[in-house]
Amino acid sequence: METHYQSMHAAIVKHLPNADMELIDRAVDYARNKHRDQKRKDGSPYIIHPLAVAEIVVEMGLDTDAVLGALLHDCIEDTDASHEEIEKLFGASVAELVEGVTKLTRANFSSSEQEQMENLRKMFMAMSKDIRVVLIKIADRLHNMRTMQYQTPEKQISKCRETMDIYAPLAHRLGMQKIKWELEDIALRYLDPDDYNRITAYLNAHKEQDEAFMRTIQDKIKERLTAVGIHNTTYGRIKHVYSIYRKMQVQDKSIEELYDIYAFRVIVDTIPDCYNVLGHIHDLFNLVPGRFKDYISTPKPNMYQSLHTTVIGSQGIPFEVQIRTWDMHETAEYGIAAHWKYKQGTGAGSEKDFEWIRRLLESQQDSDAEEYVQSLKIDMFDDEVFVFTPKGRIVSLPAGSTPIDFAYAIHSGVGNAMIGAKVNNRIANIDTPLKNGDIVEVLTSKAAKGPSRDWLNICKSNQARTKIKQWFKKEKREENVAHGRAAFESEMRRVGLPLSITIDPEVSPQLLKKLSFDDWEDMYAAIGYGGLTAVKAVGRIRDDINKAVRAQANDKLMQSAPQRQEPDLRRDRHAINGVIVEDIDSCMIKFAKCCAPVPGDAIVGFITKGFGVSIHRCDCPNAAHRDDPIQAARWVRVRWANEEDQPFETTLELDCITRDGLLLDVASTLTTARVRMKELFGKDLPGGKSVFTVKFEVKNAEELETIRKKLLNIRDVVGSRRGQN
Repeated sequence: METHYQSMHAAIVKHLPNADMELIDRAVDYARNKHRDQKRKDGSPYIIHPLAVAEIVVEMGLDTDAVLGALLHDCIEDTDASHEEIEKLFGASVAELVEGVTKLTRANFSSSEQEQMENLRKMFMAMSKDIRVVLIKIADRLHNMRTMQYQTPEKQISKCRETMDIYAPLAHRLGMQKIKWELEDIALRYLDPDDYNRITAYLNAHKEQDEAFMRTIQDKIKERLTAVGIHNTTYGRIKHVYSIYRKMQVQDKSIEELYDIYAFRVIVDTIPDCYNVLGHIHDLFNLVPGRFKDYISTPKPNMYQSLHTTVIGSQGIPFEVQIRTWDMHETAEYGIAAHWKYKQGTGAGSEKDFEWIRRLLESQQDSDAEEYVQSLKIDMFDDEVFVFTPKGRIVSLPAGSTPIDFAYAIHSGVGNAMIGAKVNNRIANIDTPLKNGDIVEVLTSKAAKGPSRDWLNICKSNQARTKIKQWFKKEKREENVAHGRAAFESEMRRVGLPLSITIDPEVSPQLLKKLSFDDWEDMYAAIGYGGLTAVKAVGRIRDDINKAVRAQANDKLMQSAPQRQEPDLRRDRHAINGVIVEDIDSCMIKFAKCCAPVPGDAIVGFITKGFGVSIHRCDCPNAAHRDDPIQAARWVRVRWANEEDQPFETTLELDCITRDGLLLDVASTLTTARVRMKELFGKDLPGGKSVFTVKFEVKNAEELETIRKKLLNIRDVVGSRRGQN
């Protein structure tokens, strides 16, 4: 016991020189007396644990009250000590800290899982009032993990899982990276001992080689920075075991195949020095593109600040360099605990720098535990939501997640069998956004027919979306084909393309090759389960279909034309508006507004009543029935004359996704292409869509196609079709 007391005392002298040692010694005596009949699992006096927790709290940089709270944190739970007695002897603040950390052992629970859930709810509730509660709790867990070897195997597994699920992520959110790393490494030792031992054995075997490499890099950096007058502290380290383990899992590599396991840290005095050091690092070593992060100008939500860059030395080994000031380094090591001095008036910082901490401390002051589930908002969890299973397991999900995301986070089988959900013991819609602290229960049925396609639009997590798609791909091929076919045909009709082209034996193979499918059913199935969208599928083959339609129209026109003598076909006729009407020397010509033909289009003429010949494109819907015996006599053969310089007016309609500046982008593209515009206007449609109508002049169909492709290259222009003039 004396050794542990001296160690705590030395830490107080170093980190908390103004502490009230008389009050701390009284707390040590009080805790030792209360725990006098208790032993740790290894047989040592129980007081060793509170002393060790207090030492960790001192190293975090917390105040005297926090040290007292650490020394007394188990008294209410494990002894006959009371809140009132501790308040009388050590003050209300210390009593509240001890109460916040104390487990709810006096309540009746139906299971250990429910007890754990209630304990966490209470801890988070107390944390919203005083952040020191959770810092003491993390210190308590850290020392328990350090002595995990004395627990039973079952206890080791359960506590280590809880540490990985709750305490390590919590330490990360609070910016306490040093403690997070230690918690993860110890937990991994018991959860996956084979890989843990394999990694540590490899690191031990290569220790001398690694240290020599790091000394070489470290000396090179120090030499350069000292030469240019930048005061610095530089050192290298091997990334911690769990970090290496994660890299092996994510990259599916053995440790022998990993290279980026080295990290160097350069600590300087000022922010300008950080950026100066960055320049020298990039001058000394080769930069790995895409691996630079500036967390100084844009800090992480947990206050972390540093410059990160990955470079390669002369040995060809990549390594990371982190550059930060001493203040940033303290924050990176202990996170929010490093800023606790500010609240005590002993640290530096502006009101703005610590505003978020004040919000955290002041929130939920009037809330009780019963209101916690509905109202707890934790600032540091702003990009994730933490919810409970009915058995008390915490599940982390992206912000905005729904019960669908929760179900698939538990297991794909749970999600596939889901028929409803309860949130906080009340039936809830499956699209209900979940909040921090919600207790979520998934209602399942063996008779469930599987997920709905609508769920893909409701869920927020990629994990849920992927599992839903996998289910549809595997279980519902026929339904996928039907759904995909309907979506594809609807999109074809929307952009004005003929469905018959997909069954043309000459065109179909070319279209399928462009789509990378062997047959149309496979393509429909892909659309059905969400692997491909109908819009993308049609977009890939739109140009090919248009070319095929034009070619077919020309062939049909040539085949339907009666045979005549070659000299007669070449007979010069008078061109009117660039068009020659066969067998009619002189007549009025007008271009149909329904299809606005331009030179290069396959065309046909219709003799109107009193207005001459109306020129249509062969693929115009109004010319589709020209073989009808009732009107056949009024359809005549026409062709373009060789008057290529004559401009023709045409219209394009553009399907767009609504955004600011899009109309200007369209106008700029047309101007750059030297297009003579007649009209340009647009209108918004429901669902964030817009339609722009462009009327302009072109010389022929080839020029029109060139302009159309340029317009389709504009961001958020998703489709086009020939419109009416």
